[in-house]
Amino acid sequence: MAVPWQAGVEGRRHAARGGARKRAAGAGARHQLVFVDRLVATLIHLRHDLPHSVLGLLLGVDRSTITRAITEIRTLPAERGCAVPDRPGLRLRTLADVFAHAQAENIELRLDATEIQVRRPPAGRGGRRAFVSGKKKQNTMKATVIADWRGRTLWTDALRPGRMHDATAARNGGIAVCFQHFPDVEVLLDDGYLGLSRDHRGQAITPPRKPRPGALPGRVQQWERDRHGHSSDRITVEHALADHKRWKQLTRWTHRRDRLPDTYRAIAGLVSDRTVTA
Repeated sequence: MAVPWQAGVEGRRHAARGGARKRAAGAGARHQLVFVDRLVATLIHLRHDLPHSVLGLLLGVDRSTITRAITEIRTLPAERGCAVPDRPGLRLRTLADVFAHAQAENIELRLDATEIQVRRPPAGRGGRRAFVSGKKKQNTMKATVIADWRGRTLWTDALRPGRMHDATAARNGGIAVCFQHFPDVEVLLDDGYLGLSRDHRGQAITPPRKPRPGALPGRVQQWERDRHGHSSDRITVEHALADHKRWKQLTRWTHRRDRLPDTYRAIAGLVSDRTVTA
């Protein structure tokens, strides 16, 4: 990640100068924190949500230096994507990447959404109600996550307002197009995605429907077994979501809402690195 960070630094300097550098590389003020220190501060902040002032005290710099370092570094793990099991160096960054990998490796995917509580938008701001979740009755943002059969995170999308339905969030992420281009991929879903199951039969798989009243006992027992089997297969994506929520920043987001998408993608990528090597 050091090379992309250095490229970003040089790009910002080039924009500030309005042209090429006039002094040789290495001249001018030195960074108070080297790249490794910036990365460590960012990882500690993501994992434990320590205040910037505390991190500054630990590293012997001002709070503003930590804030600037975290802002610069946080996007790097977010842009890396998620690791692929048994494929060192390969990263999945888009939904199309995940579907292509699943079709090539014959992997059955699991998809689900989770909500993170965020601060309430100021009064009078447009779109304020869009963040009020109908399920949690709180201001939230919603993340859609895909995992494999072992609960390893493969992808997470850009977060949506909490009021948006789970299936709508998946459609906005482009899942319908992926179903069309990768017809052999199957995705296990819960009851919140019945619309996707209706539109993409045989690919978007939801729990079996409950038999009508008065159905034969054998039919009811078979339905219970099928539903239990589907739940057992799909539960691994819940484990992936639980791994994300172990990072303190995702238990309740208290910072700016526009910084949450990068933070969630960064954490998902770091979790995928750990689960792949575990």
